[in-house]
Amino acid sequence: MSGPKIPLAGVIGHPIAHSKSPRLHGHWLKSLGIAGHYIPMDVAPENLEETLRLLPKIGFRGVNITLPHKQAAMQIADLVTDRAALIGAANTLIFRKDGRIHADNTDGYGFVENIKSGAPTWKPKEGPAAVLGAGGASAAIVSALLEVGVPEVRISNRTRVRAEGLRERFGARVTVYDWVQAGNMIDEAVTVVNTTSLGMEGMPELRVPLDGLSEQAVVTDLVYTPLETRLIREAKSIGCRTVDGLGMLIHQAVPGFERWFGTRPTVDEETRALLLAV
Repeated sequence: MSGPKIPLAGVIGHPIAHSKSPRLHGHWLKSLGIAGHYIPMDVAPENLEETLRLLPKIGFRGVNITLPHKQAAMQIADLVTDRAALIGAANTLIFRKDGRIHADNTDGYGFVENIKSGAPTWKPKEGPAAVLGAGGASAAIVSALLEVGVPEVRISNRTRVRAEGLRERFGARVTVYDWVQAGNMIDEAVTVVNTTSLGMEGMPELRVPLDGLSEQAVVTDLVYTPLETRLIREAKSIGCRTVDGLGMLIHQAVPGFERWFGTRPTVDEETRALLLAV
């Protein structure tokens, strides 16, 4: 006679050793007293579909997806949420009881929840948002900003054509600025977001003039190594409310954990401290 199956989930990437997700989910499992496991898996692109079809058969309820598989996983999935389809990438897969794979993208959710937590008085509808960068993370950010009612999303990227691609995807509320004009697009912005890797440890600094930055603006940086980037530091000195990028990593993990393990985890200072200690 077999007892209840131990719930399994994990994260798939290539490479995967750097991921903080196992530590995060492991902490939640332990603190909530759930007898489950969250396992990191290094899977090469040519083995992705075979792996995803196998995992439900051996007890997995779902997985997180990270680079370089976010687009491919969405193509493999049998069901795709509207937001994942619009963003063009999936970061959360749920294995349904009927065997089908359900793909979602929780990056935008994590981004918005992080700002709400770090800057509770944020009023995104009151003015434009300025987004620096048009890479992989930007689509989720732009989608989320439009969803919460931002009247205009301004985007600047070193390669303008990528920013134009986001305008084509998301429509007339998106305005594109040349990279040399990035400082100008910050004028009167209520929300300023860095989605580039500039400012990350080992990368060049983000050098965008902040002369036009209002002290009423909320400024957030997706980079969280270091936790206080040059952008965050300078915005603080102006008097802006600032939100670091670590919280987005934590908040985006909440919906998947709840679906896989049946309990909604809490995002608190203990969780943040755990990830910072890595």
